[in-house]
Amino acid sequence: MVDLAARRVLVYGVTGSGKTTVARQLSRITGLPWYSVDDLMWQPGWVQLPRQEQIRRMSAICAGDRWILDAAYGAWESVVLQRAELVVALDLPRWLSMWQLLRRTLRRLVSREEICNGNRESLRLQLSRDSLLLWHMRSFRVKRRRIEAMIADPDGPEVIRLRRRREVNAWLASLANA
Repeated sequence: MVDLAARRVLVYGVTGSGKTTVARQLSRITGLPWYSVDDLMWQPGWVQLPRQEQIRRMSAICAGDRWILDAAYGAWESVVLQRAELVVALDLPRWLSMWQLLRRTLRRLVSREEICNGNRESLRLQLSRDSLLLWHMRSFRVKRRRIEAMIADPDGPEVIRLRRRREVNAWLASLANA
């Protein structure tokens, strides 16, 4: 385990940027507990928790001294940012994050891999207006602007902005080798 100065870490980025993978690896390297936002926010049947319950759950986690979160939804993003010491911003190019998302979605469609709480990808879901592929297209600019705002906020947590997969891998390797 490596001693990372930050004890409360948000891994933030666009859909398909690798947030969950990075958060899982960061947890393994540092020993900080990782909380999967998908597991916390989605109930069986892809039913999202009510907003107040989302805020309650995130407030309880963020009140702790040690955590890693792999996303921050708008309803409770401020709760996380008030307590985070570090934001790892995965700001990959649109084509790369879309490619990673498409590859992951196809793999999950074929394998029927469980994502969270019994939920799985389905072709019907991907062809609906709730498709993650469509969400990526709709939310990309918003999330990129949010990363810019986090970087510009002098009162906010430190932000490490990683723009290429090799930067992500090098950063994780530097922590593992420390």
